[in-house]
Amino acid sequence: MIHKEIIRKRITSLRELMKTSGISAYIIPGTDPHQNEYIPGLWKRREWISGFTGSYGDIVITDKKAGLWTDSRYYIQAESEIDNTGITLYKLGLPDTKSINKWCEDELLPGESIGIDPALFSGERVTDLKKSLKNKTIELIFIEQNLVDRIWEEQPAFPHEKVEVHLISFCGESYQDKLMRLREKLTEEGCGFHVMTSLDSIAWLFNIRGSDIDYNPLVIAYAIVTPEKAELFMCLDKITPEVREHFGENVALHDYKDFKDHLSIHAQSGTKVWIDPKKTSYDIILHLLPACKILYKESPVIYYKAIKNTTELSCLRNAQVRDGAAMVKFLHWLEETVPAGIVTEVSAERKLAEYRQQNDLFCGLSFQTISAFGDHGAIVHYSSSEKTDRLITGNGLYLVDSGAQYKDGTTDITRTIPIGTPTDEQREMFTRVLKGHISLASAVFPKGTKGIQLDTLARKPLWDLRCDYGHGTGHGVGFFLNVHELPPSISYRNGVIRDLAPGMVCTIEPGFYKKGEYGIRIENMVTVAGNDEDDEENSFYYFKILTLCPIDTRCILPSLLTDGEKKFLNLYHRKVAETLTPLLDSDCAAWLKKAIMPV
Repeated sequence: MIHKEIIRKRITSLRELMKTSGISAYIIPGTDPHQNEYIPGLWKRREWISGFTGSYGDIVITDKKAGLWTDSRYYIQAESEIDNTGITLYKLGLPDTKSINKWCEDELLPGESIGIDPALFSGERVTDLKKSLKNKTIELIFIEQNLVDRIWEEQPAFPHEKVEVHLISFCGESYQDKLMRLREKLTEEGCGFHVMTSLDSIAWLFNIRGSDIDYNPLVIAYAIVTPEKAELFMCLDKITPEVREHFGENVALHDYKDFKDHLSIHAQSGTKVWIDPKKTSYDIILHLLPACKILYKESPVIYYKAIKNTTELSCLRNAQVRDGAAMVKFLHWLEETVPAGIVTEVSAERKLAEYRQQNDLFCGLSFQTISAFGDHGAIVHYSSSEKTDRLITGNGLYLVDSGAQYKDGTTDITRTIPIGTPTDEQREMFTRVLKGHISLASAVFPKGTKGIQLDTLARKPLWDLRCDYGHGTGHGVGFFLNVHELPPSISYRNGVIRDLAPGMVCTIEPGFYKKGEYGIRIENMVTVAGNDEDDEENSFYYFKILTLCPIDTRCILPSLLTDGEKKFLNLYHRKVAETLTPLLDSDCAAWLKKAIMPV
């Protein structure tokens, strides 16, 4: 953790630059030129200036004040990391919390100005910010040379890891066919080209993967696709002969730094251009206007990517089997080793990673493992470290949220394990979380249903006690891509309203968190599946569970479960045992048999 005095000095240096730049406030978003959730080291500007390490949050600095806006996943973490830095925490999602736009409007005087780096703000966000500031005649100034970069000594270098081809045996569709689908959409919309900045969309479209960002197998790149050609912009020294052969004459490869020059050349045509306003930076829009007419519309690639084909789903099931076996080995090890008094959050996290690394096609973790015991489990996105590490011993709940990247799929799973004897309260809350999980996992819903309409199913058992959890119930998962992928979403807290459709993969992960005491979460990955009805108007969908790992029954209060819920859990556990037992040694197989005894 960065020393708080260092953070204060950095903010002071930034304020001096703000004065010379003639601005009264400077907004530092937690994203990068590609609107990534997880970003490479050289673009972690918000973290560097504030010390806050969460994946979501923005900072505003004025001459006298500083604020951090983040959501409920990071309330506790943020309070700790920005304490005594002069930065105030604003908790998004709470009724009394002002938005950044409203806060800036109230804090600044008419005629004052806000500075932003236009490369870090989407077109949609700049439009919203301009509307808000217009009411008070506050000027928005675009500062192309990022102010944080100007004071950041020893800023990390641009990543230069090699690009890899993602084989069609895994992805199931050639990039040529994917380009054909995209070009058909361009023709329908009358567009001369489509600008792509989203890294997971680019990786999916061109069947390439990389390691430029921790936990995400992505390549930092831009793309321009026209009805006749495709251009890909990435650091040329990262391109291997295999990649060049992969593309042949079908894709023109250019250096990453030359993207805007080529963009300006395309803009001279004056043609209609398709950009995604949520994913495209305002800096790119400035390079296109006023020469081009712009179609502001979600990229069709986002939806294509979300619908996994039969090859991807088959591969993902295979990955889940291997990942499930690693989880069972870990849970067996945990139960055997904890009584010795030597297991800590960090050592448990490392042991789980070891088991996954033994699997075929393993390429790394899909996010930093949450290995949390006791009150650490109440920190939704807790990260264990040598400084916070804790012995897993005595009585308490251990929450482990983890996942892996395999060439044949991405995994994400959470289990909550009782250490010692759970309290009656913990057992009741665990059972209610489980009831919500089963209610959603067993749902049958008509075509056209959106995730927001299903969210209540998972929350109701907790709402009955006037309890809730602050995070979403489910998020989309990419295929050997980002562990968080839109548009699939099951949550009433965000604005994603796309219909759930067969082939989409998402999580179901209700939870409960008691600050200062414990946390509970039960997470499986599922895919949306259709039925055999021929009548389109009466089509109904349901979820197929992908994750294979026992849910700990020692925390269950059987009296709170219905016969149907017990049957659901017992059938799931039977499938887990039948599938995973052949991959386990005799000791692990015996442990699994005991772990899935019928409820």
